[in-house]
Amino acid sequence: MTIIATKIAVTGAAGRMGKTLIEAISNAEGVELTAALESAESSLIGADAGELAGIGKNGVVIVDDINKVINDFDVMIDFTVPAATLANAAACAAASKKMVIGTTGFTEQQKDQLLAHQEKISICMAANFSVGVNLCFKLLDMAARTLGDDVDIEVYEAHHRHKVDAPSGTALRMGEVVADALGRDLSTCAVYGREGQTGARDRETIGFATVRAGDIVGDHTVMFAADGERVEITHKASSRMSFARGAVRAAAWLMLNESGLYDMQDVLALR
Repeated sequence: MTIIATKIAVTGAAGRMGKTLIEAISNAEGVELTAALESAESSLIGADAGELAGIGKNGVVIVDDINKVINDFDVMIDFTVPAATLANAAACAAASKKMVIGTTGFTEQQKDQLLAHQEKISICMAANFSVGVNLCFKLLDMAARTLGDDVDIEVYEAHHRHKVDAPSGTALRMGEVVADALGRDLSTCAVYGREGQTGARDRETIGFATVRAGDIVGDHTVMFAADGERVEITHKASSRMSFARGAVRAAAWLMLNESGLYDMQDVLALR
């Protein structure tokens, strides 16, 4: 029996994550890169995507318009910016193309607009596509339910100097997992940074601390601190490849699923 490879488009192909995704696709079985996109302002339009990613020429030319390649792929992987992702999602929904979305920083209105497309296509959207991080989400839920309201909870995250949103989408998702497990609403119990005379800590709060420095790929720690002991669940990424491999895995998984909204917990059967 001939196995047909999942055809994948990568947008933001000239960026750090885009090039890593292209490399991950080249190393994975059952998938192939068939389209690559960049913004119209990019000087790399027309370049060979494989050569740009450092894996050698693969014949996939970077284009500036999704409509030029809309018939060339099954799944688009999008790790760009909210405005670009919304435009790509509208085009994919109109053409019945599936999407893996790793973009963060959406407003609530943008998120609602994006998720409306789940009626037409299957979307895998996650704050982080690392298998290790998604295992941490599961462990955080277990820890929060076990430790309950007897601990103070703090979330620490660090990323490279170029990251534009804070806290990271992963840190926020970690906070949401913990808050949900404890029956709290993160929008009302989160504290983002502290300064000056803040007073005694309210145990119901979930604190966030953010660092932006150097070339840190991504560090996340959630601390559950009680009197006399503390539990810390930590994930440290040393390469974007961990995110890219997970996204490619999600793209192949989407081919087996109908329209709807999914995340990496579904892909990894961790629910």
